[in-house]
Amino acid sequence: MIVYDLACSQGHRFEGWFGSGEEFAGQKARGLVRCPVCDAAEVERLPSAHVSVSSPAPTSPHAPAPATAPPASLPTEAVAGIPPELIAKLREVVRNTENVGPRFPEEARKIHYEEVPARAIRGQASAEEAQALRDEGIDFAPIPPLLTSETH
Repeated sequence: MIVYDLACSQGHRFEGWFGSGEEFAGQKARGLVRCPVCDAAEVERLPSAHVSVSSPAPTSPHAPAPATAPPASLPTEAVAGIPPELIAKLREVVRNTENVGPRFPEEARKIHYEEVPARAIRGQASAEEAQALRDEGIDFAPIPPLLTSETH
């Protein structure tokens, strides 16, 4: 597993986890690597300081202690660098939305054009559907996976 530091054309920074460098390149070429904040597909790798340590090297009794790698199963909050309290509050906001699934574009339009009462919704939309909603002036934002992991 490779962790890349990424940034979109709008300057939003985020991490991406990939099976290999080739997997990242292939997903990027197909437009699958997108910013979790603004959904931009123009994403570039940033210099990264992630280091993988397979096993500690033997040391002499007088050598400084080796740096330890972070635990393999860091909580999402630590990986994202966001305070756990904020993650909990944001997850609560997401839990209080209606998951309309693939009907998201249709439901968002109904709410925007006041065909139904306004309510908080979430769901899925393809890149083309998302662009069509933006073109119509319908405001929405992608929800980062770390906020939806406990809401399904």
